[in-house]
Amino acid sequence: MTILIGYVPTPVGEAALEAGLAEAAARGDDVVIVNSPRRGATVDADLVDEAAAAKLVARAAEAGVNARVDHTTHGADVVETFDNLVASTGARLIVIGLRRRSPVGKALLGSDAQRILLDAGVPVLAVKPTA
Repeated sequence: MTILIGYVPTPVGEAALEAGLAEAAARGDDVVIVNSPRRGATVDADLVDEAAAAKLVARAAEAGVNARVDHTTHGADVVETFDNLVASTGARLIVIGLRRRSPVGKALLGSDAQRILLDAGVPVLAVKPTA
């Protein structure tokens, strides 16, 4: 089976990566590390380059996990991107990181993470970075 890990090079992304690799190692799953730019973005600070992607794959190998990095471009509907990847990879789980938000921020602003949690077609493991 396969696990999809939503990754950005931040503490939130690192928390998702660590949790996803631990889950994959425990279950013998492969991993697809999803690091995708928004459609039409010419510059994206969250997009890892080939050298960083190779390091992520090496970290997975050190944990005993077979991994690859996917740079599938996504539009406004990130849930659709994850659902398409679930369909193409047969993934059984999505792992995402959550950032801490104030109660007002939670009430006023939607988030991609919230939409993935509510609308994804497979179970979602959501983790927070350590304080």
